[in-house]
Amino acid sequence: MEVIQDQDTQVKAQVRNFSFFYGKNKAIKDVNLQVLDCKVTSMIGPSGCGKTTLLRCFNRMHDLYPGTHYEGEILLESQNLLALDPIEVRMRIGMVFQKPNPFPKSIFENIAYGLRIRGIKDKNVINERVERALRDAAIWDEVKDRLKDMAFNLSGGQQQRLCIARALATDPEILLFDEPTSALDPIATASIEELVINLKGKVTILIVTHNMQQAVRISDYTAFMYIGELVEFNRTDVIFNNAAQQRTREYVSGQFG
Repeated sequence: MEVIQDQDTQVKAQVRNFSFFYGKNKAIKDVNLQVLDCKVTSMIGPSGCGKTTLLRCFNRMHDLYPGTHYEGEILLESQNLLALDPIEVRMRIGMVFQKPNPFPKSIFENIAYGLRIRGIKDKNVINERVERALRDAAIWDEVKDRLKDMAFNLSGGQQQRLCIARALATDPEILLFDEPTSALDPIATASIEELVINLKGKVTILIVTHNMQQAVRISDYTAFMYIGELVEFNRTDVIFNNAAQQRTREYVSGQFG
């Protein structure tokens, strides 16, 4: 298992002897990985290497498609996520996708939706949680006077921060990001990156990115994947400056990609 010795950081999740299959195709191959609590872990690698596939295993997104199955374990603290109800898993592990995907509802109702699903009915509690989530996503000041407006009226960068707020509202234990800035302009990208850095003290973050400079800027730890295998995992500075594996060194230096 790829293990990082960090006395100040606890392990939030562990991937143990884990494989994932599309039918008979083994897309993720015997991966072992730690995800450290309240840190940002980036997954990098060339297109088709399995990083998004592995990310989506954490919240059981693949359960929505026929013919897929898992082997091994993904532990959230001591619980195997693969043995839990997937609805419970998705309540505990939020996800933000490549392109902003706000619901066709008001800004307020986008954030309140998950709270209502969880059975929260008290209006004061919902109001407080909506404001807190929007503040945590650094968008409250931009939308506080237009909470009844449709979310689609926001800019692309604002929509993505709204989706982050929506994910934060239910107090997830882990937040997954699947290339969250790939559809955004440089200014919106910088805003999302700053937000990710600010959030890591509150929630554990696992992010897939094709942008290696982004991984350097925002992540504490980096996992390099290649053809479904985890090649190397370490502190981000080690991966980019003193990687142990030759294939990792070749990838981060731009020799292939």
